[in-house]
Amino acid sequence: MTGSVQDPVADVVEHVADHTAEPYWTPQRMARAVPIGLLAGLQKITALPPPVLAPGSARPAVRTGTSETGTTGTTAGATRTRQAAVMPPVTTSGTHWAAGGSVTRTTGRVFLTMNGVDFVCSASAVRSANRDVVVTAGHCVKDGSGVWAENWTFVPGYDQGRQPYGAFPARRMFVAGPWSRSGNDDYDVGMVAVDDQDGRHLTDVVGGQPLGFDTPQGRRTYGFGFPADPPYDGERLLYCAGVPHGDPQGQTRDQGLRCDLTAGASGGPWLSGFDPGSGRGTLTSVSSFKYSNDQRTMYGPYFGSAVRDLFRGAEQA
Repeated sequence: MTGSVQDPVADVVEHVADHTAEPYWTPQRMARAVPIGLLAGLQKITALPPPVLAPGSARPAVRTGTSETGTTGTTAGATRTRQAAVMPPVTTSGTHWAAGGSVTRTTGRVFLTMNGVDFVCSASAVRSANRDVVVTAGHCVKDGSGVWAENWTFVPGYDQGRQPYGAFPARRMFVAGPWSRSGNDDYDVGMVAVDDQDGRHLTDVVGGQPLGFDTPQGRRTYGFGFPADPPYDGERLLYCAGVPHGDPQGQTRDQGLRCDLTAGASGGPWLSGFDPGSGRGTLTSVSSFKYSNDQRTMYGPYFGSAVRDLFRGAEQA
């Protein structure tokens, strides 16, 4: 399936993030945070329900949440080891990403609070004019027509508790009007401009993936994230890869990707034109929801003019 999708509405709602005097996210709070659900209409859930009621459940929607191998040879009596990178599968419904590259730095976990509950999501740093923009799911920024997230912090390159590039708290948050007013899944995208670290901007530290808008559909796509519901624990970067298809339920304009990742992967980047060797691609969607009658397919919104408007606002913040 090719062609672009027209957005009937392209308005933006923004929010100035609150800052606390002391850092909120201690290692203990991060460890206790629960995965935010993969919610939305028509009985959409994750493979297993989250341990607490996820934001958005009041809506008529139910969200549920390089490796290397060595080869040896001998030349003139000397033994030498050659390291050969193992290329990751180009089609998978869920595999640990061990090939390194840019995606391991630009992708990270988001820690946030909604309605007094601490949650985790996934997100990606992207190239932008202000060098500070993070892209994630709308429900990882604002609870549809409900509250904005508090204590929102992005940890790029997260790996089993390690934060090699530090943490970047939110400065300003942006969602599309249809998401803010009604939790419309076609617009489940959030963008956040984050604070710098002593003058160093986010993409100065980790780089950023380029964003793509109005791109042809049906191209091979790699979806990344940190799933935290069983059988996963949110501690390592995983990915799915395949060719997306339209929504057979006809409920959204989203694309579906065969993917076993669970809650916690919400907001993780979908990269098309992806090069496994460099870990670079074009970010064309984010993980948004699953249907209860098809728990092996992840859906992500199409990036059209409304998402372009979000980005323009965020990169000027």
